[in-house]
Amino acid sequence: MSVAVQAYVRRRFPALTGDAHNDVTKFVFGVVSFVFAFFLGFLVSNLWGQISSADAAVRSEGTAGVQLARDSTVFDQADGDRIRQALLAYERAAVAEWPLAANGQSVPAADEALRQLYLAYEEVQARTDTQKTLLSTSFANLNTLSQARTERVLTARTNQGPPWSLWAVIFLTSGLVLGCAIIYGVEKPGMHYPMVATVSALVAANLFLVMQLSHPYIGEIGTSPEPLREVIRVLTEPPP
Repeated sequence: MSVAVQAYVRRRFPALTGDAHNDVTKFVFGVVSFVFAFFLGFLVSNLWGQISSADAAVRSEGTAGVQLARDSTVFDQADGDRIRQALLAYERAAVAEWPLAANGQSVPAADEALRQLYLAYEEVQARTDTQKTLLSTSFANLNTLSQARTERVLTARTNQGPPWSLWAVIFLTSGLVLGCAIIYGVEKPGMHYPMVATVSALVAANLFLVMQLSHPYIGEIGTSPEPLREVIRVLTEPPP
């Protein structure tokens, strides 16, 4: 696209192929490029921080789930089996809801599974001091799991990438960078076209990066449900 615009500009305004205006173009290009790089770097850093926070929340949810699975073996057989079944049902529901939760939607099945998990712990009859201690610890881990899931859903619902005002600034500065490259005076087209193509590729790559980072739970860069799957593996693996 930018190369086509460049070809049109070179034919329509042949005077721009000279270097009479290059001093001004160099100054403007330097200022615009600095603003573009600074703004984009700040934005990418902020978006990456959101992904890191989202990843930390999912890891916290998975860690709490694994700990609940391991501590459940301390309770009586009936209580432990009930807890593991409820925890497995919740983790499977959480993984199943991931595509929808990534867009900020919660699934009633996961909410109900979490409620049943709380009920499973409320029905535990702790008989020994160890069971009483781990029951208290398990409730704390269960609250951590619940809070992490709530944070995950709310983060996906509210973090939908830069607002339109920021996108307008991104497109404006990108257009100015490309515009300066297009009107830069280069007499030989064989040197000018590769220069504009290179700048266009860099701008496009940066825009693609912003789009990939805009949603914490979507895409290759986004957070994955692997910590939740790890809980399922712990619950379903055969005993040693």
